Amino acid sequence: MIRRGKRDILGVMVDVVDYESAVDQIVHAAKAGRGFAATALAVHGVMTGALDSEQRFRLNEFDLVVPDGQPVRWALNLLHSTRLKERVYGPTLMLALCERCASDGIPIYLYGSSESVLARLRARLEELFPALRIAGAQPSRFRRITPEEKAGIVGDIRASGARVVFAGLGCPRQEVWAYEFRDALSMPVVAVGAAFDFHAGTLPQAPLKLQNAGLEWLYRLVHEPRRLWGRYALLNPLYVAMVAAQGTRLVRFGDRAASRPDHELNYG
Repeated sequence: MIRRGKRDILGVMVDVVDYESAVDQIVHAAKAGRGFAATALAVHGVMTGALDSEQRFRLNEFDLVVPDGQPVRWALNLLHSTRLKERVYGPTLMLALCERCASDGIPIYLYGSSESVLARLRARLEELFPALRIAGAQPSRFRRITPEEKAGIVGDIRASGARVVFAGLGCPRQEVWAYEFRDALSMPVVAVGAAFDFHAGTLPQAPLKLQNAGLEWLYRLVHEPRRLWGRYALLNPLYVAMVAAQGTRLVRFGDRAASRPDHELNYG
């Protein structure tokens, strides 16, 4: 089990962990009934924090930020000599956590995406893990929610008996959601991005060779060019340049102040 604390990548603190450690931390919090925010960050997720001081504050308040993308793992190894041999990929982490929840009798809740995706995801998880108890599921509203609606969502999740919530709202909305709901729910909130669509079979996953080569972004760009071209065309080169600047100590990104958000965004 690898658990070596957090390291700075462009001012965002990322945990040096493996799957076993990540699952163990989340399950421990679930059994203790403790609020716990976790997310799996690829390059885009790191850059949302690097370029926005409020989002950087949110991410650095997370209990667990795992290196989802190969370029994030490479940056940990390059900048901090962590020698991590594998990333902690959000979709794989979700399955590993579901397997553990099934064996330990921990009910889960699915929040985000659409009714149709949730139905397919639920069926797939029940097929993979017959002992897994899915206490409930709720689609995204795809808009801002009112304080009353937030209270209703919190009430529904808590009343379901769930002990872990998976949030699939897309980056960065899911990280904002996890940050704003963690304490109210008093249970782990795990942001897993496209894992809902991947496991539901509504979005294809990149072949393993491309994933290992750090080219998953290219595969996704081919399949979702309109939605993703700006993200990858602009942020990927900027990420490389900023990591290089940190590596040569031209810039100390960790010294930049993060701004505590003065209001909730209330994504739903």
